[in-house]
Amino acid sequence: MPVDGPQYPVNLVLRGRSVLVVGGGAVAASKIDGLLAGGADTVTVVAPEIVDEIRSMPVAIEERRYASPEAADHRLVVTATDDPAVNHQVFLDADAAGVWVNSADDPANCTFTLPARVRRGPILLTIATGGHSPALATWLRRRFEAEFGPEYDDLLEILSAERERIKADGRSTEGLPWQEALDSGMLDLLRSNRRSEALDLLKHWMD
Repeated sequence: MPVDGPQYPVNLVLRGRSVLVVGGGAVAASKIDGLLAGGADTVTVVAPEIVDEIRSMPVAIEERRYASPEAADHRLVVTATDDPAVNHQVFLDADAAGVWVNSADDPANCTFTLPARVRRGPILLTIATGGHSPALATWLRRRFEAEFGPEYDDLLEILSAERERIKADGRSTEGLPWQEALDSGMLDLLRSNRRSEALDLLKHWMD
């Protein structure tokens, strides 16, 4: 069934799994970039024409038309062509085989949609509109991206280290005042390059 109604958010583990991208233009390049950033390392691109940007990416390239039902041979499929008939055939092949498929800007030929994304190291923030307005999702991504500075990397690092310290002491990390610590000004201290003070503040809450 194509996308229709509420959607369930997931983060897929793509490393070592076969991903097919049908299309070789700028939109396909953008989709491939997102797949690679998400850990995909076995990506095959099929299209009669391939832009130079894709050629420079660590993907397998096959310069030809899509051959039905090859989508069934992969774990995940993305289509990004300007041919509705090709997009629909890829959808039919993938869906019949139980393979998840996304068609760029074409919810009727999707079994999943792609949210707008903001990455900061291991931190991933996603924004979706249920397929109603990709433009709004992109606009919201740009607004949050401006807020999402390098201090969040530091914040994640000291939180992770503190969590491991607590576990090493034989204590449970559940039920501790993590939210209160996060609300206590740690991020502002990190923005001011006062890392040691932020760490002391965190330890105050945890101990």
